Amino acid sequence: MKKHDVGLIGLAVMGSNLALNMADKGFDVAIYNRTYSVGQKVVKENPHDNLTLYKELKDFVLSLSKPRKIILMVKAGNAVDYVISDLLKLIDKGDIIVDGGNSNFYDTIRRSKELEEKGYHFLGVGVSGGEEGARFGPAIMPGGNKDAYKHFEPIFNKIAAKYEGEPCNDYIGPDGAGHFVKMVHNGIEYADMQLIAESYSLLKHIGGFNNKELSEIFNEWDKGELESYLIEITATIFKTKDPETNNDLIDMILDKAAQKGTGKWTAEEALNTGTDASLLTSAVYARFMSANKEERVIASKVLSYDVPKDLVKDKKAFVEKVRKALYASKIIAYAQGFNLMNRASKEFDWNLNFESIAKIFREGCIIRAKFLNLISEAYKKDKNLLNLMLDNSFKNVLQTYQKDLREVLSISILSGNSVPAFSAAISYFDAYRTERSAANLIQAQRDLFGAHTFERIDKEGSFHHEW
Repeated sequence: MKKHDVGLIGLAVMGSNLALNMADKGFDVAIYNRTYSVGQKVVKENPHDNLTLYKELKDFVLSLSKPRKIILMVKAGNAVDYVISDLLKLIDKGDIIVDGGNSNFYDTIRRSKELEEKGYHFLGVGVSGGEEGARFGPAIMPGGNKDAYKHFEPIFNKIAAKYEGEPCNDYIGPDGAGHFVKMVHNGIEYADMQLIAESYSLLKHIGGFNNKELSEIFNEWDKGELESYLIEITATIFKTKDPETNNDLIDMILDKAAQKGTGKWTAEEALNTGTDASLLTSAVYARFMSANKEERVIASKVLSYDVPKDLVKDKKAFVEKVRKALYASKIIAYAQGFNLMNRASKEFDWNLNFESIAKIFREGCIIRAKFLNLISEAYKKDKNLLNLMLDNSFKNVLQTYQKDLREVLSISILSGNSVPAFSAAISYFDAYRTERSAANLIQAQRDLFGAHTFERIDKEGSFHHEW
């Protein structure tokens, strides 16, 4: 009896679409869901010759060719461990389990170690692109046992998004490396979205542009340096009507943004590795603040501010300043994200390839953008690049656009318009280029109140002064 090429467990939106993607690409796929009716619904709505649903987990496992290749698309957390525990009673040593969910990379490191010690193989795979990406081509970030990855490489290469014919898939590194890179991707995504939201707020509330004009502005931006998926969909959002009221849909949506936790994990890992990811973190805090809708309504009536008039005299020039401020801040956001990956790569001994990672991000994922080619080129020229801002192409943009970012930020502050991500961007830029900071005073304070010692500029060692 013919055995299936690959199996997939978990048939929610992402899992079912990934299974269909593999089936479309010619792979014979076995599927299983703990609630059988969910699987029945999938096969009824999407009949496919290469898709076979199993009611019992044992039958599902027995149907797979060896080494068995099983992808888990279940909710991150305990559910992953429960499914793995059930599978270990049925699979053989040498079989491969893939976690394709948004798992915390520390869990992936633990699972990888436990399974490899028992003779099984485990891959933690970041899959980005949402429902559409899973169905038609995601960006894929596999981490774990490299030999086990080779069994999945033909599958991942076929189902991944393609950029000029090149699959947006490549082996990332050992154990939790794939899920870490996916986590940072999401952290960059948070920052990117927050910067775009702040640009929207500036253009709407200070520039006075209506939604039709905003759609045209973003559509024009998508033809230049800012060309990206997020800019493209933003232009679409502004021109979309609400079918219930016929108002612009954007104006009917409550200003509270939810999150699933990966942005928070990115912020935590920045703290753990001692990395300044303040722009990425500001986007997480902005979502926290957005959730305080009731308090904000109260505060808006109590904490007042008289906005100066005529802050923007030339609307066309203001649009260009916001564009440049957005692009400069975007560069800084990616610089922080790649810097965080660099720190983690050294700490966990992953030897990450940043040129390859930038290429993976070029298509399929949420942060896909034209300028990722420039990032890839930067790391191709210098794989040990200290910071993206030091690459010539980005340095030249920042040198030119920083004036616009400062002016936009100044206008925003004077108008009482909150722009935490823009603020964090210029603060990071200025901190990074500061040769001598005020941290000598902090060293002195710590030594005075706690005898924590300090370093000197004229000789090496630690010193204490009796203040």
